[in-house]
Amino acid sequence: MAASKLQALCVEPPCRSQNHCIVAVHFWAPTFKWGISIANIADFSKPPEKLSYPQQVAVTCTGLIWSRYSTVITPKNWNLFAVNLAMAGTGLYQLSRKLQHDYFSEAQAVVAQE
Repeated sequence: MAASKLQALCVEPPCRSQNHCIVAVHFWAPTFKWGISIANIADFSKPPEKLSYPQQVAVTCTGLIWSRYSTVITPKNWNLFAVNLAMAGTGLYQLSRKLQHDYFSEAQAVVAQE
């Protein structure tokens, strides 16, 4: 009995109509993906010089691409959409912090010295 309930959690939920089910995204993948967004939010307190351009570009692009994908698959996966929208948002915020620190804070320092 317990094994069948555990197995039901691990098995992908069936599509509403097998004829229209192109791809069904497993429930657990986007749920665990929230950890990436939470980690990125935790990094808001990290100094901008320690942020990585490649990592934040990857987080942002992944979020944007998969947000779009989650709206075109059948059935629509709103958990996947929400987590990827959060990823794109946190990635854009971190990129803006890094860009502001690397390029705009130097310009302000030069103006302050003059």
